Amino acid sequence: MQIHDVTARGHNHEKRKRVGRGVGSGKGKTAGRGHNGQRSRSGDHPRIGFEGGQMPIFRRMPKRGFTNARFKKHYTLVNVESLGAFEDGEVVDLKSVLDRGLARKTGDMLKVLGQGEISLKVTVKAHKFSGTAKTKIEAAGGSVELLD
Repeated sequence: MQIHDVTARGHNHEKRKRVGRGVGSGKGKTAGRGHNGQRSRSGDHPRIGFEGGQMPIFRRMPKRGFTNARFKKHYTLVNVESLGAFEDGEVVDLKSVLDRGLARKTGDMLKVLGQGEISLKVTVKAHKFSGTAKTKIEAAGGSVELLD
């Protein structure tokens, strides 16, 4: 680091290196890519995990045991504070939550979490509730319906 680097003002970003602009630039001719080979070409870089044709480590490792990944349940999550977008007496379910844009669909089941406060009397139909979400909804005078 030099003193002019410390005292320089007025710009937040370093200038980008313009490569392949003549020998005098210091990054001309091969543009910092070296001579020949895959990475010197445009559109280089093979996929992640590619080891030059050698059998990749992921395929060399034995796969044993049980994984639950195929059977995992995916829930669309919504917090209690988001339910303030509804009106008194309304029914809240997965479809109505998605229609109002309160959550992105990440699963076919709805789970209500307890972050925030609620003062509305709403009927919430969901597949799962956290303990705090359930108590907050019921304390506000609303009701909770557990779906299958």
